[in-house]
Amino acid sequence: MINANNYDVIVIGGGHAGCEAAAAAARMGVRTALVSFDKSKIGAMSCNPAIGGLGKGHLVKEVDAFDGLIAKAADHAAIHYRMLNASKGAAVQGPRIQADRELFTLSIQQQLAQYETLDIIEGEAAALLFADDSDTIIEGISLADGSEIHAPHVILATGTFLGGKLFRGEERLDGGRIGEDSAHILAQQIRSAGLPMARLKTGTPPRLDGRSIDWAILDEQPSDGESWTMSDMSDRRINPEIFCAITRTNAQAHEHIRAGLDRSPLFGGDIQGEGPRYCPSIEDKIFRFADRDSHQVFLEPEGLNSHLIYPNGISTSLPTDIQLAMIQSMKGLEKAEMIVAGYAVEYDYVDPRSLNRQLAVNGFTGLYCAGQINGTTGYEEASAQGLVAGLAAACCVLGKAPAAFDRSNSYIAVMIDDLILQGVTEPYRMLTARAEYRLGLRADNAASRLTDIANILGAVRPDRLNHYQQRNAIKQNIMEGLNQLIGAEALKQFDIKADAGKMSLMDWLRFPNIPLAALTEFVPAIAEADAILVGEIEQDGRYAPYLKRQQAEIRDIAMNERLKIPSSLDYQSISGLSNEMTERLSKARPETLGAASRVRGVTPAALAAILVQAKRANEAA
Repeated sequence: MINANNYDVIVIGGGHAGCEAAAAAARMGVRTALVSFDKSKIGAMSCNPAIGGLGKGHLVKEVDAFDGLIAKAADHAAIHYRMLNASKGAAVQGPRIQADRELFTLSIQQQLAQYETLDIIEGEAAALLFADDSDTIIEGISLADGSEIHAPHVILATGTFLGGKLFRGEERLDGGRIGEDSAHILAQQIRSAGLPMARLKTGTPPRLDGRSIDWAILDEQPSDGESWTMSDMSDRRINPEIFCAITRTNAQAHEHIRAGLDRSPLFGGDIQGEGPRYCPSIEDKIFRFADRDSHQVFLEPEGLNSHLIYPNGISTSLPTDIQLAMIQSMKGLEKAEMIVAGYAVEYDYVDPRSLNRQLAVNGFTGLYCAGQINGTTGYEEASAQGLVAGLAAACCVLGKAPAAFDRSNSYIAVMIDDLILQGVTEPYRMLTARAEYRLGLRADNAASRLTDIANILGAVRPDRLNHYQQRNAIKQNIMEGLNQLIGAEALKQFDIKADAGKMSLMDWLRFPNIPLAALTEFVPAIAEADAILVGEIEQDGRYAPYLKRQQAEIRDIAMNERLKIPSSLDYQSISGLSNEMTERLSKARPETLGAASRVRGVTPAALAAILVQAKRANEAA
């Protein structure tokens, strides 16, 4: 242990946000403590045993570019790989894996154990400690046993455990996860500290015994059989790859659900929090989409040595007997045994508009929030926020400028921007459609976009940095080779039907029938590159004209976008702003003109007025 009670950064919560926050701070060399109810549950997958997907996979790759944990753990545990949107453009493709739960948790814990400046402390964080004569300057935390841990920076990554309550039919339990406690004392203190808080809801489906499922009559969804991995540091897939299967709800299942709605806490008014729009409970689906006669259910194995099956698509808080009747009405599940019934979780979250871009709480010194406490849903969103908060706290300790995330270089910045400017009315989920510059924000080029930024901060360990630099050297050699001018006659094997003179090989890549791997005779360095790097460079060539246009747009916007807005700017004094705009801007407190443009309801005319006032205030400062 570093010190019995003195650290630079304390992270509360051992979920995905907390683990990434602690690891990021420790990678930068600051003394870090990770506090969790139960050491054995650190890194556990609370719900779906999967990592990645559309938009989410991009976040995983970006965290990996900063030498984070989640992608390496995903590869360590992966038992099923699938590239979503594989038939579409690379910009909107999403890598996704099914994970062995036990292997994933083991990998996270093993990775955390490698950090010499990180201590893991088992206990309940009961209260925040503040400096003498202050109720805003963080000094540490006290635990439920009465002991204290001191640090000038505390990151709240409490997931669904802050004031968490479980619902299943008529059952009511305290907890953020079945069989685990809830942080009610801390929730009460945070509320009394004046942070704007509300309730959200999430849920999980029942778990089934795979031995009781008739797999033979179901449609199989095999792993893709390809070679890509989630982390750039994983050189191959290491586990056996197994199949998932697909079934569907039907009219009989829907009748069982409708018959139980009067016993549903969701429809009875017991649950007040809003649930995720893109992952609604099955009873919500039946209500919202009454015209649909069935809904798809993916049967996903939870591990190589586990018989548990996760039926993705039927999250529910219905009573246990209704859940079982619903399940046994579906094809292949007629004799299915339910090991654990599904349930809903309602929990406290902090309005993310009370945070700045480093996820620090406005009005407090040294307090940060990351993960579901900020109104998001998903392991991937939580991990990315944990990374941001951990880096920010460590940078503050070390006197460094924070990471240079912006909407043009990362999905991470898109998410942070959305949260702190727009707030949430339902759990936030990352989607590729949220990123206006997504052509350049592909999953395959995350390292090229972000690892240099990570290295400037000192957030990349030597093995990762060496790997990146070697890969980058190969890439530079290939790019130099692709600058040579080649005429169409030299590429006649590709049956080019274009009347073009000599162009660079990079320009020729715009023709979809010319693969980069086939240009090795012109650029021998291509043979040194792995398939992922080859794909990245090839896609850069395919998208080149569009990326060039996009970069010009980014430069134009940046001329005024980065204009700083003083935190003291009085929006009420600016004529031309409606009361609604004034209220939203005052809550969001955008740091730049570009951020102000993304506050909901702010018009171009309003931006012009803000621009004038911001320039005057900056000149007077």
